[in-house]
Formats: sequence, structure tokens, C-alpha cells
Amino acid sequence: MPDTSARHFAAPLLAALLVFVSTPALAASERALAEGWHFVKTDAAGAEAPAFDDAAWQTVTVPHTYNAADSGIGGAKARGEPEGVYYRGPAWYRLNFEARPQPAKRYLLDFGGAALKAEAWLNGARIGGHKGGYGAFRFDATSALREGRNVLSVRVDNARDTQIAPLNGDFNVFGGLTRAVGLIETDALAIDRLAHAGPGLKVRTAALTGRDAAIDLTVSLRNDRKSPARFEVASRILDAEGKVVARAARSAQLAGGASSDLEQAFTLRNARLWQGIKAPYLYRVVTEVSEGGRIVDSQSAPLGVRTVAVRKDGTFLLNGAAYPLRGVNLQLPTRFGRGPVVTDAEIDEDLGLFAEMGATGLRLAHMQHPARVYERADELGLLVLTEVPLIDDHDPSPAFRENLVEQMRELITQTGNHPSVALWGIGNEIRQSDEASNRILTELQAAAKALDPTRPTTYAHCCLDDADPIARHSDTVSYNRYFGWYWTKSEDIGPWADELHAKLPGRPIGVSEYGAGASVLHQEDPVMKRPESNGYWHPEQYQTDFHIKHWREMKKRPFLWSTFVWVGIDFPSFKRNEGDRPAINDKGLVSEDRKVRKDAWYWYQANWSDRPMLHIASSRDTNKRTARVTVQVFTNQPEIELRLNGAPWVKVPVDDHIAAWPIDLAAGANRVEARAGSALADAVDWTWTTRP
Repeated sequence: MPDTSARHFAAPLLAALLVFVSTPALAASERALAEGWHFVKTDAAGAEAPAFDDAAWQTVTVPHTYNAADSGIGGAKARGEPEGVYYRGPAWYRLNFEARPQPAKRYLLDFGGAALKAEAWLNGARIGGHKGGYGAFRFDATSALREGRNVLSVRVDNARDTQIAPLNGDFNVFGGLTRAVGLIETDALAIDRLAHAGPGLKVRTAALTGRDAAIDLTVSLRNDRKSPARFEVASRILDAEGKVVARAARSAQLAGGASSDLEQAFTLRNARLWQGIKAPYLYRVVTEVSEGGRIVDSQSAPLGVRTVAVRKDGTFLLNGAAYPLRGVNLQLPTRFGRGPVVTDAEIDEDLGLFAEMGATGLRLAHMQHPARVYERADELGLLVLTEVPLIDDHDPSPAFRENLVEQMRELITQTGNHPSVALWGIGNEIRQSDEASNRILTELQAAAKALDPTRPTTYAHCCLDDADPIARHSDTVSYNRYFGWYWTKSEDIGPWADELHAKLPGRPIGVSEYGAGASVLHQEDPVMKRPESNGYWHPEQYQTDFHIKHWREMKKRPFLWSTFVWVGIDFPSFKRNEGDRPAINDKGLVSEDRKVRKDAWYWYQANWSDRPMLHIASSRDTNKRTARVTVQVFTNQPEIELRLNGAPWVKVPVDDHIAAWPIDLAAGANRVEARAGSALADAVDWTWTTRP
């Protein structure tokens, strides 16, 4: 039988007898505000006034960025332009919309994200401001909303602001209303959707005992009426088929103008666990608030029954068992010509690339990502490290610290229900180990643990001594290391890790970044020397060799609790002037247009995926420089067959996921084929032209 016990109410909620209701659920409604916005990319004095004339402005659809056209102008770092050449400054959005506000209802304007800061006016009344470009925020618009025509004015500014993180970063800060905008209608007695723009529900797996799971639920409530309210809160857990498997309910009362939390607890017998990529089983929690037999509000949240931990020896634990945490960094999802204005289907495409590769985890660099990223990670079973945008530099002011801590609160409140979220990141590559740096990391660590003690934290360390005190604030530490790209050689990752492990006994260490640039237009087989990292020539074969050597070293070291390739997909970066074009970080395993999976992607698929595969490397190196070449095939099969120009098949053994076959090409066109059984096959066409 399901456990229907519930824990105490926080004051001023008073416990009473349960009253069940069976009327249909009336969830809060949300209306999308997407079409018909007027936009101008400048500061427009007086644009908050309803009568302001915006007829000459551009008409746009939200989400929208005003850096879609200029974000590809790069090379700023090489020219000594630290702020880049794309527009960073204010812009205005205005929308006329009709509304019919109802008495005893409450109205919230919901913004999925606006970079880097925003202020909003409704019918000339300022309803709020927000600092931070990547978390959602909401403003109470009840008192300003009118019957009939309403005018919403929003000023957005993506200029660098010393009070708002990030202050630096190897990426573009796309300005605009970059995520959806909507109008939420709730009852005046409702689940609280204002606090840090969260869902008002906080659900956690408190403990696993055998197959039984203890689930804790906190429901945040607020009564915006003047008079007290007596009500019932009933919650249920639904399995993937929609069957109720547990219930908890209580009655309570809340004073007028008050807000408080109500706690409920469940025991799930024979729970199906969320087991990462093996079996990402999802339940759903549904909570209803009822008054006098009438449901006045409802809300739901995902539930994956799972626990995560990192042992001192570096073992990552999922549900108490060792689990390999390996994958890629994913920079904020973008598309060329649209920046961060992407669809859910495009986000699904991005995450699907790495699920297919066999990754078990993602590091979401270096900020909160769109909600769909976390939802899709839940569904695919990808574990997520998600972090606040404390990158490289910081300001010592209290205002900066307070803003960053608020960004941490938003991140945890808005994404903490997702079972995919495994760790909170408190920072990345701070360049100074002074009092101010250590103070801000101390405060972020404290905020993360206070809001969510169930998940470990980490910090991505670089650029100071490996054992510097700045790397000791988080529960674990991660390192950004680029052996073989910016310095020395790829094989040095192994001895470095051994030395660090000996230096920091009992300290869980991971690798949060490692990578090398590659252009699919640049082919050089064999590679003669390490490319210049900031130069033009970035041959794909060097990246492939880099990742072969790195993974072979790292997989032999189980004390590394995680390893994340930098980066999954090529992405826009105004600082860059290298590789085959400016304004792109080309360290991705997949090209920016998602059309090409680089050879290194297949190397990891051969190592990480159970799905049978084989892939001939260097297929794009179509014009060979010598007759004697070695065919390199990545596969997870024990043996494959190869043939050249239709000759008999030759069996070639596989050594550590690579089959190597030296051949002599004929003058002119050549075709190399590979197969494993009847289901797997690949082929490449190479040309060798003799030179006089």
C-alpha cells in the first residue's frame, strides 16, 4: 500500500483533517505572448509609456535575439577588442495584447530568459526588473493588467555590467527576449510560482532502502487575498502509464497576504528507479489545492527515483552503484543565423547526438540552459552538471555576489526537480586566489548546499596551482586541461592525473574540459606536427588523435569521477579568429550546422556505445599524398573485414576499438570498404595522384 503520511506544516499553516475532492483539476493557465512584438535596437526614451509611437519599429516574434546577424563577426580577441564587435547594449520590445482579467485571480508575466538584464512596464506601470541572462523570471502584473487593450514594454540590455555574471567568457552574450514570454493566470490562493520563478513544488528522493523509495515533497503556497483561507493540498505520484501509485494529503489554513511551505512525504514500494541511460524511468507528481470542494490550483513536476553521490576515491554512484560519468560539454544551444532562438526539436537533436554516441552525462556550460534541455536529459537518462556563470573574472562588490547567489537560487529552484541534474557547478576558471574570490565561492557553496543538500557540487579549476585553496570549496573538484592542444602532448594527461591524485588523497577529482580544434575542411593524414591553437590550420586528424590518446589514458584511471569533452558541438564565440572561419570555437565533435559528425565522435561511440557500429576515419581526406596509407576503422566489434578496390575481403583484428590496415593505393581512384557481419558496413573513396 502507498504511504500517505505527511510531515509538519511550516507556520503559518495549521494542520487539520483531510478532505478529499474529486472535481476536475483546474491548473493555472498560461497564454503565450509570442506574436506581434515591436522591436528597436537602441535605447528609446519614453518607450515605457503606453502612448509611445512604435509604428516605425520592426515587428518580431518572441523568442528573439538582436544578435542573430552580427554574432558571426569574430576575431575580436586578435584585434584587441575585449568586448567584441557584435552589438552589446540596450533594446526595447513592446506588445499590445487584449486581456479580460477576472476578479479573485492573479496574473504573472512569465519570461523564460532575457540577456543580460530586463525591466518591464505594463500600461506604464513598472512591474519589475531582473538581472541575469539565463534564468526565468516572473513579475506580478495583477494590479497593472486592464480590461481590453494592454501595452507591455520591456527594456533589455546585454552590455557588460559589473554587477551581473558573467563578466567574461568564450561565448557570445546574445541580447534580447531569448526565451518564451507568457501570461499566467492563477487563483489568489495558489501554489507559489513567483519565488525565484520556480514551479512551487520541490520533489526529492530522500532515501532508497532496497526497492523502496522515500520521496519528500515541499509545496510552496501563497494567499494573496486579504482574508484567511482554509484549503486542502492533495498530492499523488503517477507512474509512466498514468496510474496513481502513492498519495498524500492535508488540510491547512493560511493568513491573508501570507506565504508558507507545506511538506509531504511518500513511500514508493517496489519503485522503478531512474537508472541513467540504461532505464530512465519517470514518474510524475501532481499537486492540487482545493477550497470548499473546488480545485483552485494544480501543478506537476517530474520525478525520477534516484540518488547520486561521489565517493572520496572518485567513484560516482547512481543509486548506490558505481556508474561511469563520461560525456561532453554542451554550450548554450544555438543555430547559425538565429543564435539561441531554437526549437524544442532542435534541442532534442543536440542531446540525441550524444545519447547516440553513448555519453552518460553532459556538462551544461556555463549557465542555466533552456528548460527543454533538462526535460530531454530526464527522458534520455543523461546525467547533468549544471552551473552558474561565474567565469574567469568577478567583481568584489556585494552587489555582484548577491546577484550570483540569486542566479544559483534560480538555477536550483527552476531545475532541481529534474532527476538528470546530478551536480551543481559553483564556478569556472577563476584567475585569482584572493579573499574576494574565495569569499564568493564560499557563499555559492553555502547557497547550493542550503537549497539542495542531496546533490554534490563541483568547481572547474584552471590557470592556478592544481591544489590552490580556491579549488577546495566544492564537494568535488574538476579540472580544465588541454594537454596536446595549448601545451605539451596529449599523453601527458595520464601522468598529470596520477600526480594530482597522489597530491590530493581523498579528494574526488574529475576532468571538466579537454579538447582540440578541428575543421572538417582541413585534412592532413598523417599529421606532421601539433597545430597552432590560434592559427588557421586545424586538421581533423589531429583532433582525432588527441581524443584517442586522451581517452586511452583517462579510462585507465577510475579515480576520475567524471570526464567531459570540450565541446560537443562547434559554437559561436566572438573572441575566436582561428580554424577555417572567425567567430567559432571549433573544438566540437559535431559541426555547428549539425551536419557532420567528426571522426572523434565515432571514436567515442566505439568506446561508449553498446550499439554495434563501425566507421572508417579520414573519409574527408579524399586526395592522398602517398600511395602507402593505413586505414583506421573505429568499431565496437571484435573483428572486421576490409577490402580495397573490390579485392577479396581481409579479416583485420580490432585492438582497443581500432582496426588498422596498411595498404598501397593504386594510381587514381580507390575504394576502401569495411564490414562486420551482414549489418555493419562503411566505405570511403580516396584518390592518389602520382606527382612528377
